Amino acid sequence: MSEHRRKPPQPQGGGRAAARRGQPGSSSGRRAAPQGATGSPADSYGSGSRGSVGEERPYGSRAEARRAAQRGNRRRGADNAGLGGRRGAPGGPTGPGRGRGRASTAPGKKRIIDYPRAGKYGWRRWIPSWKLVSGLFIGFVGSLVVLVGVSYAMVSIPNENDAAKSQNNVYYWADGKQMVATGTGINRQNIDISQIPDAMQWAVISAENKSFYQDSGVDPMGILRAVVNMARGGQTQGGSTITQQYVKNTYLSQQQTITRKFKEMFISIKVGTKLNKKQILQGYLNTSYFGRGAYGIQAAAQTYYGKNAVDLTPGQCAVLAALLKGPTYFDPAGNADLDPSATQQANTQRSQARWAWILEQMHNDHHLTDAQYQEAKAHYPMPDGRKATRGMTGQISYLVDTAKKYVLAHSDITEAQFDQGGYQIKTTFRKDKVNELAAAVKKVQKDRIDPKRRDLDKYVQFGAASVVPKDGAIVALYGGDGYENGHFTNNADTSGVPVGSTWKPFVLAAAMEYGTYRSGGQGVSPLSKYNGDDHLKVLNQDGSPVLKKDGSVFYQRNESDHKWGYITLRKAMEQSINTPFVQLGMDVGMSKVRDVAQSSGILKDSFSTLNPSFAIGTSTPSAIRMADAYATFAASGQHADPYSVTEVKKNGEQLPGFTKPQVTPAMPDNVANNVTDVLQNVIQNGTGQNAKALGRTAAGKTGTTDSNKSAWFVGYTQQLSTSVAMFRENPKDHELLSMNGTAGVPSIHGGDIPTSVWTEYMQAALKGDNDLGFPAATAIGNVQDEAGAPTPTPTVSITPSQTPSNSPSPSPSDTLTSPSPSASQTCNGWSWKCGTTGGTDTGGTTGGTSPSPSVTDTSGPGGNNRGNGNGGIFAGPTG
Repeated sequence: MSEHRRKPPQPQGGGRAAARRGQPGSSSGRRAAPQGATGSPADSYGSGSRGSVGEERPYGSRAEARRAAQRGNRRRGADNAGLGGRRGAPGGPTGPGRGRGRASTAPGKKRIIDYPRAGKYGWRRWIPSWKLVSGLFIGFVGSLVVLVGVSYAMVSIPNENDAAKSQNNVYYWADGKQMVATGTGINRQNIDISQIPDAMQWAVISAENKSFYQDSGVDPMGILRAVVNMARGGQTQGGSTITQQYVKNTYLSQQQTITRKFKEMFISIKVGTKLNKKQILQGYLNTSYFGRGAYGIQAAAQTYYGKNAVDLTPGQCAVLAALLKGPTYFDPAGNADLDPSATQQANTQRSQARWAWILEQMHNDHHLTDAQYQEAKAHYPMPDGRKATRGMTGQISYLVDTAKKYVLAHSDITEAQFDQGGYQIKTTFRKDKVNELAAAVKKVQKDRIDPKRRDLDKYVQFGAASVVPKDGAIVALYGGDGYENGHFTNNADTSGVPVGSTWKPFVLAAAMEYGTYRSGGQGVSPLSKYNGDDHLKVLNQDGSPVLKKDGSVFYQRNESDHKWGYITLRKAMEQSINTPFVQLGMDVGMSKVRDVAQSSGILKDSFSTLNPSFAIGTSTPSAIRMADAYATFAASGQHADPYSVTEVKKNGEQLPGFTKPQVTPAMPDNVANNVTDVLQNVIQNGTGQNAKALGRTAAGKTGTTDSNKSAWFVGYTQQLSTSVAMFRENPKDHELLSMNGTAGVPSIHGGDIPTSVWTEYMQAALKGDNDLGFPAATAIGNVQDEAGAPTPTPTVSITPSQTPSNSPSPSPSDTLTSPSPSASQTCNGWSWKCGTTGGTDTGGTTGGTSPSPSVTDTSGPGGNNRGNGNGGIFAGPTG
């Protein structure tokens, strides 16, 4: 037999049976004590430790030792659970000689909550008893009942008359003096349900809450959805029943929180039990916001239709009911100043669609007879246009519009809250400069524009803005003829008017900063030469020609067919020639041009398509944004976002969010200084010579667009950057009209009327201020001529011409600081009679009659249809 199968030796003295019987043959020589009787841990647990006489306790086999150890483990588990007496105590709970580890029956401290459960082992200890579960459930339900009862008792029923109380919003000039107090107090009046037409009542019920007369006033699922949305940080939801919306309307604070939602629910429950349905509907219609500052159905009827509510027709009721969906998007007059998508055309379409749907629902719900339905849907009752309110005349209306938009964009205040009043708004506007800008427009308008004598002078409009460089404060703007004259669009802060050649400085700045694909990342000098001839192919960076959508080659045009040959970028800017800047933009990369413009302050929503025409001003930023972007050049590349509000208070407390914008670097200082140097030459020798009448150091650029639909001048000193836009617009469809023949001249250019307005204003605004000049520009970049340009002869020297010629100079000056006189100097001041090289903006923007590579999208957002907001100061979301 192998060694490991050998039977183990038996103990002396009769073996295991003798040991158990305590016979004389046992190893101890005496009767064995019962297990556990000695109080020894060794006895109690059978662990094999030595006995009282120091001898090892024998076991008959390994199996017995293992069983003894297992019994001891069970006993320890029971002791650890607090169910037995002291481990191994004589006469312990396990009974003499048992050692089974059973649960103790000895009395212990009784727990109020038996958890983990006593007398259970393993996972069973963690399963709560039915008594515990029942007790907790009853306690929770009881607490909830108490909480609901207390909450119900504490809330009060809203009073529509309290909600009707409103205050004025007070606006202040930059010097702290009051500008205007305007509010909704005069545009709100509560009326009895008997004065509200049945058609209005049923229109709201059919559109908002069909089960109004049957439901309890609370939609638990709607509240649950809103709470879940708020917990996730998503879009909040309004009340889903008329009762809940009435309660919501009465809150002075519209802050969306879970606490407010539950409070709204309790108030709605109480309203449903204390008020009848007619009273609730009356309260809702008297407290709802219909837009244009109108609270309540009576104010809405007067605002939109000039009549009392009781006189509204079913069709008019449906239009007003549609406004409750959101007046910003359903007012046919448009609200693009608040949201670029809320144009007059888009809003009218939305309003008509919802008006038709509401009438259909009223008919389906049997609230309109067949005859009434057919009559109502036969004609859409277009609401009246906007009207000027008290104090909102002249430029004040546009200043308030700009400041209000800024407040809403930089806070969580809703338009409805803001229109309830009680806010004090301190602006950046300076009364003297606002008046001076308006006077400049009116003076030039009176001298040059006569719509009574010339039909082509009709519908001419201006927009202008003046910004402080390296600060961003808007000190003045011109928005139009005034609300009192029916002009409700703020021309200073709307988009849709292409900026033309005023865009070229961004192309030059991008070339100076980034270089071209041929310069190896080195900046390009403004003395680099490009072909300025007319009707040129535009080449991609791989040398292939740019193609139009039909596959034919695209040719860029200038306004004249003069043979300029290869001229410097400086000269091309001076004479506003298109072809060099279109090819330069392609060589640099239009995306880099876009990035430079955006870092200078232009909003991305106003950018047009990045095709060759992008380089010559098909984008449509606002006058405010153009003035701010040129202020970046004036501030040596430092940019600050434009702002119009410095402080907002309510109830004496200053609201957050209105600190001055930070100044950030937009481009290297020498890039900006070189652009300024080039633009000084535009005024001294180029298309902006009309601005020399300012009599001080200034820089600027003219801009004119294809078909002469708009003309710009943007210029600056170190103190002010000002932009002026001029255009014609069809009042019906807001399409831009050609200005050929306007003011009695063949065409309007940026160097003409817009420059005259700019000069007139800047003379007054800077009167008494020192001429600070500009920081000196140092040589920048490498001369990187266009591919194909002839190699210059090393011996050529440039000598400024002392005698102006009668035609464009074929060899324009290449000297950075001493440009040669241009052909335009042969004319006395600016005159369109100087032909293609006189003071005019000869470059145009899209190359005269040459089509763009993009047949359908070259004019940016809105094309020739002037939009509102995309290029504005706060657009993209209100910014």
